[in-house]
Amino acid sequence: MDNHCTTNQTSELAAVVVGGGAAGIAVVGNFLEQLPPNSKIGWVDPFFQGGRINAKYREVPSNTKVHHFLSYGEGVEPFLKIAETTEKPNAISILKELPHEDTCSLQYAGDMLYVLTEGLLKHDRVASFKASVIDSEWISQDSVWSLTIQDEASKATQHITAPFVAYCTGAFPTTVPFPDGLSRVPKLLDLDITLKPSLFAQTIPNDEDICIGVVGASHSAILVLKNIFELSQKSHPKLRARWFSRARKLKYAEDKGDWILYDNTGLKGIAAQFAQDNLDGDRLLHSDVGKIITRVDCSGGVEQEREAYLKEMPGCDYVTQAIGYNTKPLPMKQEVSFNHETGSFIDPKMKGPVRGLYGAGIGFPEKVVDPVGNVEYAVGFIKFMRFLKRVVPRWVEPIPN
Repeated sequence: MDNHCTTNQTSELAAVVVGGGAAGIAVVGNFLEQLPPNSKIGWVDPFFQGGRINAKYREVPSNTKVHHFLSYGEGVEPFLKIAETTEKPNAISILKELPHEDTCSLQYAGDMLYVLTEGLLKHDRVASFKASVIDSEWISQDSVWSLTIQDEASKATQHITAPFVAYCTGAFPTTVPFPDGLSRVPKLLDLDITLKPSLFAQTIPNDEDICIGVVGASHSAILVLKNIFELSQKSHPKLRARWFSRARKLKYAEDKGDWILYDNTGLKGIAAQFAQDNLDGDRLLHSDVGKIITRVDCSGGVEQEREAYLKEMPGCDYVTQAIGYNTKPLPMKQEVSFNHETGSFIDPKMKGPVRGLYGAGIGFPEKVVDPVGNVEYAVGFIKFMRFLKRVVPRWVEPIPN
């Protein structure tokens, strides 16, 4: 990559999408559909491998039904063309063969992202940059964003400009410090490791008495507990776990016909089945899983939780925190906040939207309110696509057709 791009090269870009995961791919597809037919879209990602789904989570069971993955994969005209022109069998045709009402391993969704990425990279309106954005600023006299990007291989930098930028840079597992006073602090095991059984098995000894603390009670935590139990039955017979949970009763997604209660926060699929069969209520006491996993009650408030940690956490050799995800900070000096309803960013000083700056994906999800008033943030392939189908036409309204 050259150190500098000429004005001619970069002024051609009508928009830039930063990120190559499910949301970034969906934004590129929506921009191709909504922007004028002669416009070019810049796409920046260090790898173009389908984001963290393929990098970290291919072994994770989805909480999304197959037909929703297919709806994402057919959500815009450019995706349909890629599916038509890619030699079969391909990842999308293979997805179509799976039971549409079942969930599936995320490797199937990840393979679809590979196919869509390859198709978009070949698209004559997409200019790709295998790089990371290290700085971005609004150039008011030119009414464009100027992004400083660094090539993944050479580390050379260059500048690209466009009137619109959409950040789809994802999120990473949240970690928080433990209370002071622990007599022994266990070694932190990254959630990305404990969610991937093959890597998890390689990371911890298989011939020693090992106890792992698992913090949390949502989808990720339940899958980690399932992984621990299965490792204990196969390759790690001395493995045990302490499950630190504030929830006395687990929360499940409930199908209400034309809507789903706890659609984004309730357990679904394989995680829900494992929890219902083995963990919820007093089932843990009577289940084989209860011989491996001990529940530590962290309900009752901050002080009770702290006491539970002080008493039980020193008995753990490792601990994994399945307590949510943190958004990756934007590479810019300007302070902004995200509007979860429009996909735009707000300047807190001006108290208005930042011109030409947008976000989507797990780092910048849509806020949704269900019919009984629960507020959640919509994370999932089809949820990203539906959000973008609604907001991208508004993002690009100033562009003349």
